[in-house]
Amino acid sequence: MSTVVVEVGSLGAGVATVTLNDPERRNALFPETVAGLIEAFEQLDNDKEVGAVVITGTNPAFCAGGSLDDLERLQSAADAHAIYEGFLRVARSPLPTIAAVNGAAVGAGLNLALCCDVRLASPEARFESRFMPLGLHPGGGHSWMLRQVVGPQHAAAMLLFNSVVRGEEAERIGLVWRCVPGPELLEAAGAMAGQAASYPHDLVRKTKQTLNTMASVDAHSEAVELEVEAQLWSVNQPDFRSRIASLQAQIRGR
Repeated sequence: MSTVVVEVGSLGAGVATVTLNDPERRNALFPETVAGLIEAFEQLDNDKEVGAVVITGTNPAFCAGGSLDDLERLQSAADAHAIYEGFLRVARSPLPTIAAVNGAAVGAGLNLALCCDVRLASPEARFESRFMPLGLHPGGGHSWMLRQVVGPQHAAAMLLFNSVVRGEEAERIGLVWRCVPGPELLEAAGAMAGQAASYPHDLVRKTKQTLNTMASVDAHSEAVELEVEAQLWSVNQPDFRSRIASLQAQIRGR
């Protein structure tokens, strides 16, 4: 049985679902799961029919983090990157990604959720850094991502004091976009992903690239210039022409 299951279309047209499927080990990032995530995104990034991806875990967990055996064997940067690569591959995807967090997202599992563009959670979701209790320094860019998403105080509470954040609290502090009832979680994630998948795929990929680039832009004027080329590209695409023509026809028909 594969520890990573990929489905396309089950949550809507153009939406891929990537499910960590190792519930007995709480969907932890064992080497085979890391390899499965890498393979899944190599496939999906090159699939022209896919416009967005939802990542989730088979109940009861989202992802319990790295394998303790692998962590014990860490001796080099290469060893560390072998663990990181599963979630870093998700971070590098040009596709819009949504984490549907249905249970525990711990350590590297929290990194996996943070590497997605948007996070939705059920009330049963539990976000925990858990590096300090293990006597382990955070890795994989954990402290940077957490601080970027929730700010310095919440990041310190979660990392230095190992404060555990659950679904509704995660929405309040901005760690997730929405907290929705567990039975509705995948449907909500699919609806959101389907919205992105309904737009021109090349446009969505380019816009995600721009959004990511803005992290290193300091001035509004620089941002304006950065967007000019991409916007000019978009107005010359057939999708823009057809959508504008359709909108103008609707306006004339009122």
